Amino acid sequence: MKIAMFTNTYVPHVGGVAGSVQQLTEDCRALGHQVLVVAPEFPGMPEREDDVIRMPAIQNFNGSDFSVSFPAPIQLRERLQEFDPDIIHTHHPYLLGDTALRISAGLNTPIVFTFHTMYEKYTHYVPADSPLLKRFVIQLSTRYVNLCNHVIAPSESVKGVLSERNATTPISVIPTGVRYDRFSNGDGSAIRREAGIPPGRDAFVVGHVGRLAPEKNLDFLARGIAEFLDRTPDAHFLVAGEGPSLETMKLVFRERGQADRVHFLGVCKDQRLVNVYHAMDIFAFTSQSETQGMVLAEAMAAGVPVVALDGPGVRDIVTHRANGLLLTESDTESFAASLEEVAGFSPEQYGKWQQAADRTAREYSARNSARKALKLYQQVKTQEPVSPKYDGDDTWNQLLRSVRREWDIWENRLSAGVDSISESEDDSQQ
Repeated sequence: MKIAMFTNTYVPHVGGVAGSVQQLTEDCRALGHQVLVVAPEFPGMPEREDDVIRMPAIQNFNGSDFSVSFPAPIQLRERLQEFDPDIIHTHHPYLLGDTALRISAGLNTPIVFTFHTMYEKYTHYVPADSPLLKRFVIQLSTRYVNLCNHVIAPSESVKGVLSERNATTPISVIPTGVRYDRFSNGDGSAIRREAGIPPGRDAFVVGHVGRLAPEKNLDFLARGIAEFLDRTPDAHFLVAGEGPSLETMKLVFRERGQADRVHFLGVCKDQRLVNVYHAMDIFAFTSQSETQGMVLAEAMAAGVPVVALDGPGVRDIVTHRANGLLLTESDTESFAASLEEVAGFSPEQYGKWQQAADRTAREYSARNSARKALKLYQQVKTQEPVSPKYDGDDTWNQLLRSVRREWDIWENRLSAGVDSISESEDDSQQ
């Protein structure tokens, strides 16, 4: 099968979507299928890449670590027509997501969309951020869902959210897989020595891995950890990642006089990342913009339980008082108290949580997730594409499909704007 992947984030960008697209691509190829990836340019990207088309892009949009790609050149359409995909899989509802819709229409190829992100949590990157903009983003992403043949939700909770938002396109739940065999074997002692953290039970290590950005609720995380460190003199905090929230987090710990017990390691990859997980005793997570939270499954594959705020995707992985704590109260005192509770566990109690975390991680096999996606591709391939069909497949008919899809894209944007304004007016009258 030939699969064209369209994504706004890809290696070397570090993030959940970039990692999941890379992982799915590698697994599909390993299972004997052809995959062509369309992604923006990023600093530090490989000089030579097989079956990857890089689009010119504006780097570090509005202070973020994202790239914003330019409109697709005619060469991209020609390359896709030559590749002749059986399925198009888009991973974003905007930028290259719109390009994916256009290519799908021109080739009359079915399109699948994975709803990776709660997009309304990211509007702070736009200067005009407001409640109205958040409503617009929700409407826009939902209407994009309805322009696709099929949607993949990474978790049952996200499927529920889409249903509540009146998504009409068929939805299948396929979790993004984790490479259990990779994350289950690591040397945490090496990371502890490097960071100057005492070994074993001489220090309790709270850890976090991810992109350090405002939508991850990291100010709350830093304040909750700082409160915990005040209560627990032998505790340390270990962070792997970079991003615009790094200095904000560091400031919290400097003001509390805790900088010597907080260790920022920067971006960690490959075996070093695995070792970072194994250096932890508990994984702390406060983001509520996730649809699954792959770092949670990675931490559990390393045998590390989780303390997390409840949210879509998170509740599908964290089972309260089994493989971690799932907190419904969003205050730093409760968060710190939960970390303190786990730090006080007996070895036997902690061991039970580790075993439960390991069992959860085994359920998220990357290869199994790829097989489920391939099965879905095959099913969708046999169905009618969203674009209207015309007799024959000449240039004129391709143009008709493209014009119709361009109308759909603009209607999507206009209708989303109208609906968000109507909701705002209704709220103001109540």
